[in-house]
Amino acid sequence: MTTIALLGAGGKMGTRLTDNLLKTDYRMLFVEPSEAGQARLAERGASVTSLDSAVAEADLVILAVPDNRIGQVAHEAVPKMKAGATLIVLDAAAPHAGHLPQREDVSFVACHPCHPSVFNNDETDPEAQTDYFGGIAARQDVVIALISGTEEDYTRAEAVIRAFFAPVVNAHRITVENMVLLEPVLAETTAATCVVIIKEAMDEAVRRGVPAEAARAFILGHVNVELAIVFGEIGSPFSDGALKAIQTAKSILFKDDWKRVFDEDVIMASIDEIVGQ
Repeated sequence: MTTIALLGAGGKMGTRLTDNLLKTDYRMLFVEPSEAGQARLAERGASVTSLDSAVAEADLVILAVPDNRIGQVAHEAVPKMKAGATLIVLDAAAPHAGHLPQREDVSFVACHPCHPSVFNNDETDPEAQTDYFGGIAARQDVVIALISGTEEDYTRAEAVIRAFFAPVVNAHRITVENMVLLEPVLAETTAATCVVIIKEAMDEAVRRGVPAEAARAFILGHVNVELAIVFGEIGSPFSDGALKAIQTAKSILFKDDWKRVFDEDVIMASIDEIVGQ
């Protein structure tokens, strides 16, 4: 039987993983130092194991800890792992920044959920329809990077990742460098910023007299169809008026060199903020 040690099991992300892994046949060892986290695990019928004991027994060790603690916890856990075991981290920032320790007889894997797509509109289960994060009822894809190790290590890790992010449709194999371009650059630096601007624009329309409910209904409906147009989900193009508005507004809303967020120096500055905060 495969043994898994989940570090940070009672935390925000850890409890999500705990809930799914408790449904599997894996032998689970839960590590959680905080009293609040231990109480959350107790509510789920899970008991706590010390880090030393859990890591020494585990075939796979999962770090469900904040980005700025991954390096510290990894340096504590990896030397105690048994040969042939695998360490799984839930983000690429720390590995890309070189915060993981080196050990040739242990494999390392990074992963991240894609979250349910905005075009996942064929979900019929009410719980799935409101599972925006994923890992509960809505289907999602995941991305996985083998940092070091064998194909067998990757296959074993993928099965576990599919289990704790379930229900998973596709597991996209990428590199750590790819994963960093996806997050923080694409998902947070770019997309989250644009979404925040959309909300601020809606608030400004309300401040200028548009009823709040009307503004919300209008923008959320338009964002839905605009995403479908831009990402090729429907054949309808933007209207001529919309195309002119986009061309005019780009120079107002964005700097010409905005794609500089993909440059390595900007990426590393962002990662340093993430793992060092």
